[in-house]
Amino acid sequence: MNMKSKIESLLFISGNACSLEKIASLVGVKKQEAENLLNELKKDYEDGKRGLRIAVVENKYQMVTAPENTELVQVFLKEEIIGELTRPQLETLTVIAYRGPIAKIELEQIRGVNCSLILRNLMIRGLVEPKSGDDNVERYLITHDFLKYLGMASTKELPDYEKLNKDKNLSDLLERTKRAE
Repeated sequence: MNMKSKIESLLFISGNACSLEKIASLVGVKKQEAENLLNELKKDYEDGKRGLRIAVVENKYQMVTAPENTELVQVFLKEEIIGELTRPQLETLTVIAYRGPIAKIELEQIRGVNCSLILRNLMIRGLVEPKSGDDNVERYLITHDFLKYLGMASTKELPDYEKLNKDKNLSDLLERTKRAE
């Protein structure tokens, strides 16, 4: 697989902007080569009149939609925000509510699937938010708006919160995940 393809895949699945250093490290090239490949990829998207672009802010790269599609994207996102939550979104939201703040890798270990898009959609809806911990790992937790929507003052008011928050099997699974890293 060529390096540009690998970088494109990383940018596509990433929920956040990626630093040049991280991209270079993940694809196994030097920083300058990664920057050259990113510039080529950026140019490919712009010249090809495609629906995606590569945005660069403070040496961080992210795949974004083309500006000429803004209106269409806004209509879609509005429908996404006011529409019903999907089953995967509900499952993710439940895990975050009972186990949060929780790292994305832990969430994915519990659910068994990549959660980047789901997390993005839940953040757009204002139901979850990222928070950086002492270890510089981004963790997700539910928002006050989510609690307000449920009519609760705290996650501790969720049904069976104490039992599910301290579930031994889940704690063991997450501990094994941490040791494997």
